[in-house]
Amino acid sequence: MILSIESSCDDSSIAITRIEDAKLVFHRKISQELEHSNYGGVVPELAARLHAKALPDILEDVKPYFPKLKAIAVTNEPGLSVTLVEGVSMAKALSISLNLPLIAVNHLKGHIYSLFIDKQEETFPLGVLLVSGGHTQVLHVKSFHEINLIATTLDDSFGESFDKVAKMLQLGYPGGPIVEKYAKKGDAKAFGFTVPLSNSGQIAFSYSGLKNQVRLATLEHENPSEQIICDICASFQEKAVTHLVQKLKKIFKTQKFKNFAIVGGASANQYLRAQIEALCEQNSAQLLVAPLEFCSDNAAMIGRYALEAYKQKLFVGIDDIRVNPKLL
Repeated sequence: MILSIESSCDDSSIAITRIEDAKLVFHRKISQELEHSNYGGVVPELAARLHAKALPDILEDVKPYFPKLKAIAVTNEPGLSVTLVEGVSMAKALSISLNLPLIAVNHLKGHIYSLFIDKQEETFPLGVLLVSGGHTQVLHVKSFHEINLIATTLDDSFGESFDKVAKMLQLGYPGGPIVEKYAKKGDAKAFGFTVPLSNSGQIAFSYSGLKNQVRLATLEHENPSEQIICDICASFQEKAVTHLVQKLKKIFKTQKFKNFAIVGGASANQYLRAQIEALCEQNSAQLLVAPLEFCSDNAAMIGRYALEAYKQKLFVGIDDIRVNPKLL
C-alpha cells in the first residue's frame, strides 16, 4: 500500500491506496474552513499551525497499515510554501523511520488523477479543465508523462473570483459553494456584467475585470437586501461560467477530444458542470468528473497518482525533495 499526504492549502489529508487494485482503503480529511472563515480567505501561517496538529492526529488512524506500506507520497508543489512544508516534513520522517521510498507529487496532477480514484485504468488522452481556488487551466493530458498546457488565467482564477465576490458581499468562506447557493435564488440578468475577453481571440482567462464589476455593484448597494445579493451572485456566476465556455468553444474548434474532464475544487459547481456537459454533448465528447467528495484537495488523489509513479519507480531522495509554490 501507499500512504499519501496532502497539505498544499487548508485541508489536512492522509490516504492509503492499495497497489494491487488501486483501491482506496483509507481516507480522512480535516478541513480548516471554520478557522479561516473569519478572515474571508486562507491565512497561511494559521493554516500551517493547524496542519501541524491535524496531520499527526490523522496519522494515528493509519498506524495499523504501516507493516503493509511500500512507499510514502506527498504533495510538494504547487501550494502555500508554509503548509507544503508540514506535509513534506511528515513524509520525510515516515520515509526514514519506516525505510520506505519517497514519491513527490504535483498537486495539479493529483487533481487529474482524482478522476481515477478506485479505478485501475486511466483514461488518456484527455482534455481537462482544471478550476480551483488557485488555478484555471485547460490541459491536454496525453499520458502520465505528457501534459500540455493549452490555456491559463492572466490574473485571478475561477475559484478565487468566487471567494473574493463572497468576501465583498460579506458572505463568508469558502466562497464557491456560498455564491452558488445564493445564485440559485437570483436573477442572472439583474446586473449587466460583461463577459471577460468576449471580443478577444486570445485563448486565455481573466477574472479581475469581472470581479471589479461586482465590486462596483456592491458599492452601489451599501446595505443590499438578500434578493440583491442573490441577483449579484447569479449575474456574476453566469458571466464567470460563460467566459469559460466561450474560450472552450474556441479550443474545441481546433482540438477534438474524445474525453473531456472537469477537475479541481470549483468543479463541484453544478451550474458549471451543466454548461460543460452541454458543450461536450455538442462536440461528441464524453464528460468525466470526479466524485464530489474528491473535487477539493484530498490525499486520495495524491495516492492515485503516486500509484502510477510507484510502478515506474519515480522515487526522490530525502535531500532532493523540494517545496515549490510555482504552477504546473
